[in-house]
Amino acid sequence: IFSIALARPQAGEKIEEVSGEGIDIMVALDTSWSMRNRDFEPKNRLEVAKKVVKDFILKRPYDRIGLVVFSALAFTHCPLTTDHQVLLNFVDRVSFCRKEHDGTAIGNAIAVAVDRLKDSKAKSKVIVLVTDGENNRGIDPLQGAEIAKAFGIKVYPIGIYNPAGFLQPIDDLIFGTRYVVKMPRVDEDMMKKIAQITGGKYFRATDPQALENIFAEIN
Repeated sequence: IFSIALARPQAGEKIEEVSGEGIDIMVALDTSWSMRNRDFEPKNRLEVAKKVVKDFILKRPYDRIGLVVFSALAFTHCPLTTDHQVLLNFVDRVSFCRKEHDGTAIGNAIAVAVDRLKDSKAKSKVIVLVTDGENNRGIDPLQGAEIAKAFGIKVYPIGIYNPAGFLQPIDDLIFGTRYVVKMPRVDEDMMKKIAQITGGKYFRATDPQALENIFAEIN
């Protein structure tokens, strides 16, 4: 006991001063059923996108980042936060939408992300939009882009697909799940216009490595 007293153990706090770049980022991730397609082997599009999003989050430790997921509906999965471990847990839990909610509401996804960013005091506000389809639900994506522009928010759309086609899983009552060849349906012209309106940039991700490179460039 005497030796412990001489050591004078003390409890205290360590203060770490960090400097961030003042960037708030919302990632909008497509969870429609087409993201099940396995042209990004060995995993489907959604699993590859989730891994790359997580790597991106880890490379920006001092920025506030949040997550919107969308299909025919769009909603905030995680609000802006600097607690990136919590955010990573939310990314892990992202799964495909319910069948009755299948669709691609790109405009709505942008609008929901804008709602999370519009009151931000950050010097830079960014939406990273990851989708493999063309808009077929909700508001016009270009209307969403104009809303983002009004609040000084840049949108970086990423079209995730293989231009050579892909194997789409089909549920067969007799033979179980089988795969048929489908061609991609990504509205690149629309996504380029979204980027142009907001001052962002459009990217095409044709394989997992390309998707990683795109997030590295945005980073």
